[in-house]
Amino acid sequence: MALPKTRISKARGRKGRTHYKAGHVQTAICAQCSQAKLPHRACPNCGYYRGRPVVSATE
Repeated sequence: MALPKTRISKARGRKGRTHYKAGHVQTAICAQCSQAKLPHRACPNCGYYRGRPVVSATE
């Protein structure tokens, strides 16, 4: 079995993980109410998806 030759310190190990982070959240504009929403999902404000009402609007 392969083993590391020397121990990697906490700082060095954490420096290698600096690029493992969450990306930006993408948003789209709803065609009905012009509010920001997640792409490919129904609008939480008006309940429309692709021009059709699919869920009841939360009020």
